[in-house]
Amino acid sequence: MSTQQTIKVQLVRSPIGTKESHRATVRGLGLRKLNSTSELQDTPAVRGMINKISYLVKIV
Repeated sequence: MSTQQTIKVQLVRSPIGTKESHRATVRGLGLRKLNSTSELQDTPAVRGMINKISYLVKIV
């Protein structure tokens, strides 16, 4: 267990007009502006967050 797996996520759609909880999830993943990317550890919690807002993001 020397290195953690990571996932790179990119915000491809604007969270404007979406549910408040979905906007909070976008911010929780460290995404701000459109096309911004964030590299996160591959954990079940992060996977669940990505799954929740899958229509706003893409895995790079």
